[in-house]
Amino acid sequence: QAQLAESGGGLVQAGDSLRLSCATPGRTMTTFTMWWLRYAPAKVCELVAAVKWHGARTSYPDSAKGRSTISRDNAKNTVYLQMNSLKPEDTAVYYCAADSSGRWYAYTTLDEYDYWGQGTQVTVSL
Repeated sequence: QAQLAESGGGLVQAGDSLRLSCATPGRTMTTFTMWWLRYAPAKVCELVAAVKWHGARTSYPDSAKGRSTISRDNAKNTVYLQMNSLKPEDTAVYYCAADSSGRWYAYTTLDEYDYWGQGTQVTVSL
């Protein structure tokens, strides 16, 4: 159920940066692990980054390491994804999702999470 709200996507050129935000209107997510995932055309759901509820533990796939930083501000109920050195292959719809189970590996589909958003499109041109 889409109850999170992503923003910050857009059309950028290769090498540019974007900062995505995920707000949780009317809902406190301080005990949830928060995830950024993406769907690219003809591809499966791909993990981009994850952060534990306390913010001290994060996880990134190799494709995002060194280029992406996930952070959260529990006081604002907001999660951020800073993406630098963007590449055309980063083009996708980016979703944030919340999970209360404590697991530390991504689900394969969005509807397995407790909450997720409508997504924000990121398009990277050459």
